[in-house]
Amino acid sequence: MVGGAKSEVFEGVIGDTIADSTPSWPQRPHPGEAAPNVVVVLLDDLGFSHFGCYGSNIATPNIDRLAAGGLRYTNFHVTPLCSPTRAALLTGRNHHEVGMRGVSNWNTGFPNMRGQISNHAATMAEVLRDEGYTTFALGKWHLCQMANTSAAGPYDQWPCQRGFDRFYGFLDGETDQFHPELVYDNHHVEVPKSVEDGYHLSEDLVDRAVSFIHDTRSIRPDQPFFMYLAFGATHAPHQAPQEYLDKYRGKFDQGWDAIREQWFARQVELGLIPEATQLAPRNPGVEAWVDLPENHKRLAARLQEAFAGFLEHTDAQIGRLLSSLEQLDQLDNTIIVVLSDNGASQEGGPFGVMNEWKFFNFILETPDEAVDRLDEIGGPTTHTNYPWGWAQAGNTPFKWYKQNTHEGGVHVPCIVHWPANISDAGTLRHQFHHVNDIAPTIYEAIGVTAPDVYRGLAQMPVTGTSMLSSFTEPAASSRKKVQYFEMGGHRAIYSEGYKAVTRHTPGVSFADDNWELYKIDEDRSECNDLAATSPAKLAQMVDLWWQEARSHRVLPLDDRGIELFGARFEERTPHRPSRHYTYFPPVSPMTAQVGASIGGRSWDLDAQIDRPIGAGGVIYATGTASSGLSLFIQNERLVFDYNCFAEHLVVESDRMVPVGSSVVGVRFRRAAKDGIATLVIDGVECGTLHIPFVMRMISSLGPSVGFDNGSLVSDRYTDSFAFQGELHRVDIQLVSPSPSESAEVAAVAERTTMARQ
Repeated sequence: MVGGAKSEVFEGVIGDTIADSTPSWPQRPHPGEAAPNVVVVLLDDLGFSHFGCYGSNIATPNIDRLAAGGLRYTNFHVTPLCSPTRAALLTGRNHHEVGMRGVSNWNTGFPNMRGQISNHAATMAEVLRDEGYTTFALGKWHLCQMANTSAAGPYDQWPCQRGFDRFYGFLDGETDQFHPELVYDNHHVEVPKSVEDGYHLSEDLVDRAVSFIHDTRSIRPDQPFFMYLAFGATHAPHQAPQEYLDKYRGKFDQGWDAIREQWFARQVELGLIPEATQLAPRNPGVEAWVDLPENHKRLAARLQEAFAGFLEHTDAQIGRLLSSLEQLDQLDNTIIVVLSDNGASQEGGPFGVMNEWKFFNFILETPDEAVDRLDEIGGPTTHTNYPWGWAQAGNTPFKWYKQNTHEGGVHVPCIVHWPANISDAGTLRHQFHHVNDIAPTIYEAIGVTAPDVYRGLAQMPVTGTSMLSSFTEPAASSRKKVQYFEMGGHRAIYSEGYKAVTRHTPGVSFADDNWELYKIDEDRSECNDLAATSPAKLAQMVDLWWQEARSHRVLPLDDRGIELFGARFEERTPHRPSRHYTYFPPVSPMTAQVGASIGGRSWDLDAQIDRPIGAGGVIYATGTASSGLSLFIQNERLVFDYNCFAEHLVVESDRMVPVGSSVVGVRFRRAAKDGIATLVIDGVECGTLHIPFVMRMISSLGPSVGFDNGSLVSDRYTDSFAFQGELHRVDIQLVSPSPSESAEVAAVAERTTMARQ
């Protein structure tokens, strides 16, 4: 023993020579020859009715095949948002207690919102790897503080440091399906092929998944694997290969009211909901389809077509994975769980959007503005999301959406497929369950006990309840007696057939929230509010919510939301107190919240360059073809392209960039909603551009230095347009504009307006 540390236990004998010594080899843990593989497939922003086997007319034959060979859970619940559901899924605990009240882009300084999973809550990957499993994660992570997702790290909350042997995917909450920001294990990598060559992220993820499995089975066929496959689908942007988009042309022209009724009737026919369930009325803001203007219908139908094509394309990739498991004779003894992380998204607004970042900038794009680009929807030049009406259709028969604690936000499909241990294939299970029940179910199925201490750290109790008994006992009563819900002040509590729920308005006192009460076992769609007739029961349920909240670290309640994106809560991040950033190329592409936070504010950029005559290229770019900005040299001129939701505002320098050494840059000043960009070469102003609307949130894809990574921000070049000279450094200084500078912005705006008249 040295300093209290334990040395390795050697079970052999050490003599003076090999002749009088006995060797011993430590044995790596192994779960046993019969141990099943485990595959968890997680889809994003997908509602209860979206799978064909849950009522829709969207083709999901491979998911339907899993349902036919396994079990469909009809009363399965998640949290209302992505990161919290993922944290609960991977740990078997409630999301608040492991530090993930909201998305991992936030860290509010309280234990319930750290932006990462607590090290006192080991993940399934950590537990299973220590039991002898090989572990893989693919797709969306979104469980690391976004300030820590650059090549500079720290890496302690990346997938490979939280139990996964291999990782291939993206770290943020969404990405462009044609031009993703990819990470392979612990390093950023380029997309392996172009859109023109047929690239799509979902296909790439399954290519890697199959490769990981083959690597393991070829060398260690005795070793089972755990795979967490978290598609970017069907989160916005809704993007798919053209043949999948074409398949759904005209399929939704009858509108969301008719489609919702059809899907509801199919759910009743399939036995997915109790017979007494009503189809919830349209949510506030959802208009009757027959009352919509023609352009509204055209846009809405095309947006839904893109979603449907995206989902079917994802299903095809799941089919490829299943075929691989069959070829390896591993399908029967693989536990496959397929579920969604929350209900359908409301982030497309009342009309739907060609570019979702307009929604995040509080811009409602009208259908009359968008219909000229209908044929682009679903392709690489758009970042679409469908309107509220289609989101509620996806959540049939429920109310509300993702982010809400009503059933539309938290009630999702869940399929379990395990032929080796499920005998009544194709049947339904109606027990109430929650996403934190997945991990304890897997542990019980394998015969694993979650550790009380992991790597020297005391572990939180696993608060989920195993579902394993339901695999073989269809009529077994639910072991899950109580489950709370909370998101941004929206709250709910389930207890033995009843549910109390409230939809919170930010800024309103939590004490003034209006609580509703439902007998949810009979009234799944929350149509018959019992609050007025059963006030004592409601009071009991609300008291129970507070008890659970105090037991599971839900407090303090916090109704802040979008304003937390980009907020800085501590000094030890890439965001310096001086607000000065210096980048020394070559620099790996950065996620959006790692680079200088230039959205919605004033800033200066200076680049020290050295170039021969004719040399050009990108100096700094951030965003995509849908929205972003790029500073580059082209045809001997300095150029700034402010891509405001595919409207390119461009200024060129009125003088040539010198050959040899120079300092080039841009001065960006915001006033109210507008701003000006001024080009500067060696300290001399040489071009001014008025920007009518300054984007507060620019893109989910981050900046690149010395080239334009992925989806090209500017349409004035056709490839990454890497800088051909020598780019020594790029300095960005965030600034607060003075009153005189704000007045200058107003003067430039007036001059620009007059010039256009």
